[in-house]
Amino acid sequence: QVQLVESGGGLVQPGGSLRLSCAASGFTFSSHNMAWYRQAPGKERELVAYISPTGGSTNYIDSVKGRFTISRDNAKNTVYLQMNSLKRDDTAVYSCWTAQPYPPYQGYWGQGTRVTVSS
Repeated sequence: QVQLVESGGGLVQPGGSLRLSCAASGFTFSSHNMAWYRQAPGKERELVAYISPTGGSTNYIDSVKGRFTISRDNAKNTVYLQMNSLKRDDTAVYSCWTAQPYPPYQGYWGQGTRVTVSS
């Protein structure tokens, strides 16, 4: 079965960095788009970053452009989110997501990892 397991969250001071990892199993990782979402307290979940199956195409929400980098290692079945220059507004639970590349395009979520940016 599909499994997505995030790690790397924690408490960091404003301006600091964290790298999140999402280890995938149960599907052909190199054929799947991958994404990171986040949900801050009291807010709706939002798409943070997206990466194509080969890693050749990425996209980010405006608020993290220039600070966050999504990448993947298809040999390790892992997708990463490098987060630099963290701000208090980046505090959220970050979750890894993928979907089947064929109908019915079922989506899958990891359990999430909490990132807290605070001094």
